[in-house]
Amino acid sequence: MEHVHLAVEEDDLYSGYNDYNPTFDSEELENDVGFQQAVRTSHGRRPPMTAKFPGTAIGARPLASSFGSRIPMVSSMGRPMTGAVQDGAARPMTAVRAAGYTSSLTRGSNFDPLGQSRGPAPPLEAKNEDTPDEKIKILEKKVNDLLEESCMAHSIGALQLALEKAKEAGRKERTLVRQREQSGNADINVDLTYSVLLNLANQYANNEMYPEALNSYQVIVKNKMFSNAGRLKVNMANIYFKQKNYPKAIKFYRMALDQISNSHKEMRIKIMQNIGVVFIRMGQYSDAITSFEHIMSESPNIKTGFNLILCYYAIGDRERMKKAFQKLISVPLSIDEDKYLPSNDDPGSNLVVEAIKNDKLHQMERDLKVLAEKYIMTAAKLIAPAIETSFATGFDWCVDMVKSSQYVELANDLEINKAITYLRQKDFNQAVETLKTFEKKDSRVKSAAATNLSFLYFLEKDYDQADRYADLAMNADRYNPAALINKGNTVFVKQDYEKAAEFYKEALRNDSSCTEALYNLGLTHKRLNRLEEALDCFLKLHAILRNSAQVMYQLANLYELLEDPQQAIEWLMQVISVTPTDPHVLAKLGELHDSEGDKSQAFQYYYESFRYFPSNIDVIEWLGAYYIETQFCEKAIQYFERATLIQLFSFFFAGNYQKALETYKDIHSKFPENVECLRFLVRLCTDMGLKEVQEYATKLKKVEKMKEMREQRVKSGREGSARGRREGSAGSAGDVRVCVFCADSSHSSNSTKVERLSAKMRSLPTSNEPYEANSPKELDASYVDPLGPQMERPKTGVRKRVDDDDFADEELGDDLLPE
Repeated sequence: MEHVHLAVEEDDLYSGYNDYNPTFDSEELENDVGFQQAVRTSHGRRPPMTAKFPGTAIGARPLASSFGSRIPMVSSMGRPMTGAVQDGAARPMTAVRAAGYTSSLTRGSNFDPLGQSRGPAPPLEAKNEDTPDEKIKILEKKVNDLLEESCMAHSIGALQLALEKAKEAGRKERTLVRQREQSGNADINVDLTYSVLLNLANQYANNEMYPEALNSYQVIVKNKMFSNAGRLKVNMANIYFKQKNYPKAIKFYRMALDQISNSHKEMRIKIMQNIGVVFIRMGQYSDAITSFEHIMSESPNIKTGFNLILCYYAIGDRERMKKAFQKLISVPLSIDEDKYLPSNDDPGSNLVVEAIKNDKLHQMERDLKVLAEKYIMTAAKLIAPAIETSFATGFDWCVDMVKSSQYVELANDLEINKAITYLRQKDFNQAVETLKTFEKKDSRVKSAAATNLSFLYFLEKDYDQADRYADLAMNADRYNPAALINKGNTVFVKQDYEKAAEFYKEALRNDSSCTEALYNLGLTHKRLNRLEEALDCFLKLHAILRNSAQVMYQLANLYELLEDPQQAIEWLMQVISVTPTDPHVLAKLGELHDSEGDKSQAFQYYYESFRYFPSNIDVIEWLGAYYIETQFCEKAIQYFERATLIQLFSFFFAGNYQKALETYKDIHSKFPENVECLRFLVRLCTDMGLKEVQEYATKLKKVEKMKEMREQRVKSGREGSARGRREGSAGSAGDVRVCVFCADSSHSSNSTKVERLSAKMRSLPTSNEPYEANSPKELDASYVDPLGPQMERPKTGVRKRVDDDDFADEELGDDLLPE
């Protein structure tokens, strides 16, 4: 125990750990002369000991033991003895250089093995951006960033921003080129220049700035530094095509085709397809056929086959239409549907199928198949009437061809389209017979055929048959929304509205975008007096069909039923903006304004309704009552006379001649000078073989002659008054008018009206000012018959003039039930 050294608190527990024999320092072996000499000698003898430091393997240094003693231990050769025992104590096994444990630490210093007390590392030295190379690198990075921002802006639809970024990138790139020239650096980044110019040209084209885009493309094409720039002539040809400059588009497409090698077969096929499309636009079908036939022989595809059929149809070549159709249905789609079918034996394969059945590739394949089926169906419907003597025979030939091809499932769809074509030709019997042949087909086709049959019988008001085929369609395919709608319609006409609503709701659950079901559901709620629910349905429908006049009319009607006339007026105004000539909507607007107490606005809309549909009794009665209230009795009489004539027309066309004859006689007794009444009396008496026909014919001639004489006198009186005004003698002109109007004393019933009219005429100004500068009272005297060819409304200051040529005859119903 006497050799045991006990550590005290003041001693350094880790002293001596940093002291080691230089023999173990392998890093200094290259500088150790003795070691190198020993390696080179054959006997391995070491040279004489040296005392240099850092020491050689001879110079022994004291080793620190775990007891703190420093005892030099050397062998006979001067090397330390590893593991030597000193007084029975073994040397501890320690590392050569302890991590952080050094004896050089003084007492009282902190334990800091990671050297954190030295503070943070000094900052990196900043690069010098003033050097030319550094400036060039910074400019290149800015140009690339601007290119990326331009492409990203185009991807999100910000075309103007993309163009601005492209222009800025072009400016920065030109600055970069000048910077390289000034620094004497002849190494130009050709790829960056090409990318900047191409992006700028593309952004010009996207913003429809075609001259600028063509100039940018021309700069690229003419520059010999850019390899393969000739194919950009395709882009230039596309621009000429958009500008409808078809000859130049053909020229550039052919130039691009000449500069593309035969190894790029797909590119050449696409360019030739574009050439064929341009020839179709130019009406040169023979040249288009040449291009399309070459494509179909080299690399056939669906679009080219369809275009080839269109060209043959345009020139009327039946046989080549058939051959082109056969080529179209034989185009391989390269779609393997079997790989998406699950396997019962391999669970791992089923997991793979589950993962890929809705991926992007499968979606692309489905879209391609749908497009191919669309082209085949369209081509069959197009050529069926042209390839054979009759439509049915041509369609049967197309069906036979499709059945023998890879599109076997399209044969049934073609048969249904055949029935629909019969419908368009108004051949209902043939359509029904064709659809009935599908009753024993598979469920999908059976459901489609039964749906169409139900629709046909519903139009013919054979509701029992419509209900039967609707049930058949539902049983074949319960998820067919059209079948559910037809079933709901058959229940609706039987006034079982609750059950009809259930079918419409089920159709909406199967297809939430089915507008027919939503419309019919709104009508059903309306019949059930659930006005709020009906309003909700039509508001949803309006969000889908923004410009549907029927939907807006239903909304207006619902608000009227909810006693909100202002909202009803607002919705009817929107209906008028879509169908401005609908007389029923105009009349409804007049009715709502009348209920609100706004007579002037009501008169405006009623009068517009009368203009577009002058046979509405309710409108005519309202206008007659309005003129009576405003003390225009003469005009009121004219409107009531027209209402009476319309009623007589209804008697006449209904075949009730006796009632019509009695009504006409009654009118003649009250208005003996009414020419229209006398004409109808003559016609009725002639048709019925009555003796009074001669009497009424004589009266008609007399009244027509009197009317002609009266018109001549009025005309001569107006000419005399105008001549009198020119001569400056207003009084004499008035005398002439009185004499002319009063010359025929037999028409005393019109004397009061004539005298009042003469007085008004005399009160007109003698200057050449336009009538619009005078008061309305002065203009009321010279009104024109509203029932005549030049119809005018009294000057109330409400209605604006509307030209008849601006509108077309349209009409809206009240409750619409779409098929």
